[in-house]
Amino acid sequence: MSLWPEETAARYRASGYWRGQTFGALLTLLKEAYADRTAVVGEEQRWTFAELDERAHRLAAGFVANGIGQGDRVVVQLPNIPEFVSVVFGLWRAGAVPVFALPAHRDSELRHFVEQSEAKAILTVGEHAGHDHAKMAREIGQHRKVFVVGEPEFAELAAAAPRELPEPDPESMAFLQLSGGSTGLPKLIPRTHDDYLYSVRESARICGLKKDSVYLAALPVAHNFPLSSPGLLGALHAGAATVLAQRPDADTAFRLIEAEGVTISGVVPPLAAAWVQAAARTGGDLSSLDVLLVGGAKCGRELAERIGPALGCRLQQVFGMAEGLVCYTRLDDPEDLVLSTQGRPISPDDEVRVVNPDDPLATSDDLVEPGEIGALLTRGPYTIRGYYNAAEHNKTAFTEDGFYRTGDLVRRRASGHLEVVGRAKEQINRGGEKVAAEEVENHLMAHPGVLDAAVVAVPDEYLGERTCAYVVPVDGKQPSASELRRFVRGRGVAAFKVPDLVEVVGEFPVTGVGKTSKRELRAALAALAKER
Repeated sequence: MSLWPEETAARYRASGYWRGQTFGALLTLLKEAYADRTAVVGEEQRWTFAELDERAHRLAAGFVANGIGQGDRVVVQLPNIPEFVSVVFGLWRAGAVPVFALPAHRDSELRHFVEQSEAKAILTVGEHAGHDHAKMAREIGQHRKVFVVGEPEFAELAAAAPRELPEPDPESMAFLQLSGGSTGLPKLIPRTHDDYLYSVRESARICGLKKDSVYLAALPVAHNFPLSSPGLLGALHAGAATVLAQRPDADTAFRLIEAEGVTISGVVPPLAAAWVQAAARTGGDLSSLDVLLVGGAKCGRELAERIGPALGCRLQQVFGMAEGLVCYTRLDDPEDLVLSTQGRPISPDDEVRVVNPDDPLATSDDLVEPGEIGALLTRGPYTIRGYYNAAEHNKTAFTEDGFYRTGDLVRRRASGHLEVVGRAKEQINRGGEKVAAEEVENHLMAHPGVLDAAVVAVPDEYLGERTCAYVVPVDGKQPSASELRRFVRGRGVAAFKVPDLVEVVGEFPVTGVGKTSKRELRAALAALAKER
């Protein structure tokens, strides 16, 4: 059953966007075409397409033997290791639905994903980057199954005898990704085999991937960007190899680029800046690198101009969201468009509306004048029509005629290219990681010494934006900034959500209707920065 209105789904099928293919079926075709070619490279592992296919078949059988099958949700929290690939394809072949958590997520977020998705199991690693993921999963999982890569239960899964399993419906939910979360904890984004594979195919084509390409997954591969833009899945679709980096730093990335002949990678702007800076002092051979995609947050023109000369590659800007719409600058675009815009949509049926930015509930008809800044609305063959189990939120996140309110402020060029100028939603883009102000405020207000809290974005040369928490203390209490940061960290949240700055104040400025004026708080912060 399609997650789109049937009339719309029929049009997407007729246009050839949706081909009735599942991820499991795709891997079978790739194995037949590229059996002995390298598919996935880890720090100590190198799998061919045939080996990946067999591992996925065995895991699928193992999952089914453990009672995990059609429609069952499984939270997957794995770093950039080859098992990520075999696990998700194994789940897809079993008809199960991966729920992609990031390695940075902690108790608060993981518990939310498990409960919101009604997950039947959690699949994770032991200790990674100083954190015991297995212990956390078992504490949260309770009556659910927990599989840990490297432990006996997972080894049994991976050793199961392959068996024929029924194919899931290509228009059914294939997996759940996480929204940036502008109001509290992330929402769950339902993607189907058909809609996501269309995005993957087009991304691979637009980015020029061929079977001889080598993609470096430097960012956590569960993110939408390194997963599919064109990412791991785009590389597999093209018959190309994907190299999984354990860390995104320049030393690690440059070593892998030279050793594996990497031709293409994707990074967020802060990481691009770090690579540019490191390239001036590295002795590594980066000559194989042809294209660097930069996305996840806006890449300013000054940085964009430095990337090509420093790294000896072409820049390709990408702007997209896990909810759907993906835009790329094209490899044959004029230089000015590549340097100053975030690209144009991948599909001729991506409908884009730029509407009144002052009305959070503006409809798709409330358009701004061409070239003016407005709020971005979109719908299309790979943009969702609603979050999972979030009926109330969907009433405001989507228009009545099915357009998604992205929360981005954009300017559209005559060419169709979009220039991202900011955010309309209360969300902070900290180096590509999305921080919901409301979520952090709620954690702060759980502190016994905090009466009220307001979190705002602070411009930052390296990260793009940092977080500053303004706090009004309870009478007679005066919590320190370091105490409040420790408190938030202790609430079990991802490290990137802990406020970078904390300012304790007597009261908040208010708007004419009595709401906290975050605009004035940001202005006060800017004035304070000048004084310092």
